[in-house]
Amino acid sequence: MSKIEKRPSRLHHTAYVTRDLEATRKFYEDVIGLPLVATWSESDMLFGAERVYCHVFFELADGSALAFFQFAKAEDQELFGPKMPPSPFHHVALNVDRETQDGIIERLEAAGYAAPATYVLEHGYCRSVYVTDPNGMIVEFTLDHPDAAKIAAVKAADPRGDLKRWLAGDHTSNNMFR
Repeated sequence: MSKIEKRPSRLHHTAYVTRDLEATRKFYEDVIGLPLVATWSESDMLFGAERVYCHVFFELADGSALAFFQFAKAEDQELFGPKMPPSPFHHVALNVDRETQDGIIERLEAAGYAAPATYVLEHGYCRSVYVTDPNGMIVEFTLDHPDAAKIAAVKAADPRGDLKRWLAGDHTSNNMFR
């Protein structure tokens, strides 16, 4: 157990760069259902130059947000992104309930998103729906297993031991929930 007494209370926001704020807005607000709650047009001295940018926030139910930047100058846009790695292991995962996950799937299909842009993976401890957003970023909508608290307690019993075993070369699966 960590010796740190206080830890951050929740995610405030996570931020990415987009080339097209309107396509990003349509995806997150119209398809996914996250309301656009703030748009900031700003100009700051950053990294040795004046940067002019727009910063938007799409709110999650807990008040945290997904945020996106778009720069006014092409050279700033190129310098700062988006540079989404073409890997499913670089993604943001958002927790949803069954009704929300089903609704997102319906809206994605209605908006023309289909495989390989979307896919479902049954992890055993959760069911995940993955989609690639207009920026090339993978977004995961995760539905916890009904016994998520019990499963989490099992995994919390010895996470360092599990990690030590894996790092020592024992790569056998320890997911008994699939």
